Amino acid sequence: MASSSSTYNPPCAACKFLRRKCTAGCIFSGYFPPEEPQKFANVHKIFGASNVAKLLNDLLPHQRDDAVQSLAYEAEARVRDPVYGCVGAISFLQRQVDRLQKELDAANADLIRLAAASSPSVHMPPPPPHQRPAEFGRRFGNDGGGGGRFYQTPGYQITYNASPWADIYNPHGGGFDGNI
Repeated sequence: MASSSSTYNPPCAACKFLRRKCTAGCIFSGYFPPEEPQKFANVHKIFGASNVAKLLNDLLPHQRDDAVQSLAYEAEARVRDPVYGCVGAISFLQRQVDRLQKELDAANADLIRLAAASSPSVHMPPPPPHQRPAEFGRRFGNDGGGGGRFYQTPGYQITYNASPWADIYNPHGGGFDGNI
């Protein structure tokens, strides 16, 4: 009796999950290794094995790895949060970026205020709008209602920047004077 010298290749996570024989041409084998069964289980639960197989067959071979990684991320996010999925994670991260940007803007405003307080002979213009904290406008009269905006730099006079629409309302310049 001759013994076979073939090596044993365990089935990929997809074939093992689907309880079928993993062939040499298995579309899943390169992307769902047997060590990561939960990866395919999540993808199968959310997208279905036949949909994933169709998607992978329609893609070029160099695009498949990125597609599987995206599917696995979305599936894991959907399993954790069935309503929002990865959109919930993105929203959370966007809120975190916004909060950190406000903290950075507040710190920059404090630095400008401290620099202005330490050398009052140097005129420092107010920070650009994207660098001012949100509460800056509420404290100094910018309610976002259109029109011009007042900026207050500690130790200096209030300056008025006219609305970009001021010349439409008053073609003689000088901002909106109430007479149309």
